[in-house]
Amino acid sequence: MSSLPVPTRTQLFIAGEFTDGASTERADIFSPSTGEKIASIPVPTTADLDLAVAKAHEAKTAWRKLGVFARAEICHKVGTALESRVEELARLQSLEQGKPYEESLSDVKEAAQLFHLHAEDAVRLYGETLPSNDIQKRQITQRAPIGVFGIITPWNFPLLMFAEFVAPGLATGNAHVVKPPTNTPLTVLAAMDALLEAGVPDGLVSVLPGEGEFGAALVSHPGIDAVGFIGSSATATKIQATAGLKPLLIEASGNGPVVVLADANIERAAKAAVDGAFYCAGQVCCATERVIVHKDVHEEFVAAVLEYSKTVVLGDPFDPNTNLGPLNNEGVAAKMDRHMEDARERGLDILLGGGRREGQPTDLYYEFTVVDNVTTDSLLSREESFGPVLPIIVAEDDDDALRIANDDPLGLQGAVFTENLSKAFRFMEEMETGQVVVNDSNGWWDVNMPFGGAGGKGTGWGRIGGMYTLHDMTYLRTGVIHIGA
Repeated sequence: MSSLPVPTRTQLFIAGEFTDGASTERADIFSPSTGEKIASIPVPTTADLDLAVAKAHEAKTAWRKLGVFARAEICHKVGTALESRVEELARLQSLEQGKPYEESLSDVKEAAQLFHLHAEDAVRLYGETLPSNDIQKRQITQRAPIGVFGIITPWNFPLLMFAEFVAPGLATGNAHVVKPPTNTPLTVLAAMDALLEAGVPDGLVSVLPGEGEFGAALVSHPGIDAVGFIGSSATATKIQATAGLKPLLIEASGNGPVVVLADANIERAAKAAVDGAFYCAGQVCCATERVIVHKDVHEEFVAAVLEYSKTVVLGDPFDPNTNLGPLNNEGVAAKMDRHMEDARERGLDILLGGGRREGQPTDLYYEFTVVDNVTTDSLLSREESFGPVLPIIVAEDDDDALRIANDDPLGLQGAVFTENLSKAFRFMEEMETGQVVVNDSNGWWDVNMPFGGAGGKGTGWGRIGGMYTLHDMTYLRTGVIHIGA
């Protein structure tokens, strides 16, 4: 690891400038793969927040009036500027987040793609002319930007989830004050050079890395018009209570059910389940969290999972042979420990892994883990583990599999494996998740797919992806014109 990147942007970014801000306090950032301190950044104050919000309000009117085609052109330039920095930003992300370099490359490329995609979406964000009972009236609708968004992003996909909000937000005429967490802010801060190069006007995007207390100040700030959040359901609940009547775009926790029916392609299902469990070390809201397998194919599925698990290589994120890096932080590692302790106490069958790997540079390297005969009352079933674990639950039949899948307070994304079209449609229509993937990984995602939770469950509301995010970052405004005398 002799050629690790050296972070160069270690200040707050407010209204087009890198600055230490008003505070003398700094937060240290450590590499989860080596344990070494890699940078320190200023801890933002309420004065910094006030300044960022004020500058956002100053910038938003001219940005809106610039027009959608001019905004789209600048968004395209941001995408191109990010593309020219893909390797630099990917290496920086792997350094601070811990995920394998190849995963980071994919993340950065998708972040750049989002700016291109939403630039095109915005110029096709059409209104309507509506019929009226009054023949002398013409009713015309249009989508209008909400104003200044307070954006709170998580540590698992630092740049991609920044882009998921800021790309559609800029394209539709909004301004943004973004709070990434203090343990993974460096990639987002470095990406601000791409926004500057592209000519994004000062004030439209500010980046102030902080923790929970600062996030609460951001949400409650009177100058913040709307809030975008990706993270845990517990934090989402606090945001909802704090935000009042501000519009919210929230994508929160998942406990992804993957259902394997008796007629499934077992090899395909096993590969997809394993891939979905270890990608980003399982630290994904749509990871494989619960695999519900029909009893008739249970043994065959377990054998296939154990065979494919041999391809999982835990190690240094910058080693090209590694496809499973360390966990990002002690909090998620401790949760994995708690879930595995519960599994042992219940006598569940731990077939592979089950703990932290010794002899590594840090104690965040967690073995890929497979647990069989998981009970529905265990922590592995009831809670989102958010680590590299594949829990297997046995179902008696299709009805039982669907019941188990839906017996959960979360409802983000699910998957089902079957060769029967009728069964596929049944699970697509009856599984209580925002998305159902048929015959592929529960972690499958596309930049143009509307992604979010099922109504009535604890996974938020609104949609991340494609035209749907533009709808959620704008409001519908109607103009009525009287054309008579």
